Amino acid sequence: MELICPAGTLAAFRDAVDAGADAVYCGFRDETNARNFPGLNLTRDELGAAIAYARPRGVRTLVAINTFMRQGNERLWTSAVDDAASLGADALILADIGLLGYAAERWPEKRRHLSVQAGAANSDSIAFYVEAFGVKRVVLPRVLSIAEVAALTRAVSCETEVFVFGGLCVMEEGRCSLSSYATGRSPNMHGVCSPASHVRYHEDRGETVSELGAFTINRFPAGEPAGYPTICKGRFAVNGEPGYLFEDPVSLDVTQHLGELAAAGVSALKIEGRQRGRAYVAKVVVEFRRALDGVATADAADLSTMSEGLRTTAGPYNKGWR
Repeated sequence: MELICPAGTLAAFRDAVDAGADAVYCGFRDETNARNFPGLNLTRDELGAAIAYARPRGVRTLVAINTFMRQGNERLWTSAVDDAASLGADALILADIGLLGYAAERWPEKRRHLSVQAGAANSDSIAFYVEAFGVKRVVLPRVLSIAEVAALTRAVSCETEVFVFGGLCVMEEGRCSLSSYATGRSPNMHGVCSPASHVRYHEDRGETVSELGAFTINRFPAGEPAGYPTICKGRFAVNGEPGYLFEDPVSLDVTQHLGELAAAGVSALKIEGRQRGRAYVAKVVVEFRRALDGVATADAADLSTMSEGLRTTAGPYNKGWR
């Protein structure tokens, strides 16, 4: 299985290549990708340098242009497709149907992958994308069990890719309304979930309070690490009892299920984390590379220090949440 690794900067891109990535995915420094944060992502010149670094080392470069075009501003997205293709990207990761149509017509020879943002989770949907736009690979939503991944992979004519480590989006990808409601900035159209401009922390009665927009997301007692406030992983009072209503703030980790994913016929494993630092990229990529190459057993990798809240889950793959 191909190991697909994240890069939010040119330095992280090089680290991913050196650590053993088969392919590295990145995005431009604008609203065309779903990790649009200040100081993150690549300029056009940096993408050219990244491709020049990866190609001689046998590593592919995948460019995520995976948000949805806004009416009247389509040129921002079509330019991203043109520039990525012209610079020599090996594949474009797309979600918007109109943009898929543009890429297929303008750059028919360029490999197209369907982003997880498209939320394609059944064979009929995937068949449409394959037939209409020549999609070669679909990144499956993080809501499927391994059995469902296997059944879907058998039923489609393109490659399948799944997330194996990192942020766990509990909303169906491409459909997030929670952050948009709180901040007015859409993860799916502006590329930013819980933008830093809307995040605040303050002390109250000995606790650290985290806020997103006008909403209190969590209260942390003294000594408990204060996590980044996202609504889907907020701690709320329900029937008088505080708890994580949607999902606990933990990271996805499927290291112990790599054999099952291989048996399911999955073509590629994707590590989430373009917003994470170089140490994260180097550590996680090395451990997955070792596991895939048989140098170490999958359960030998200790990635808890790289996870959200220092805890991990394989929840969606087991369909075990309450």
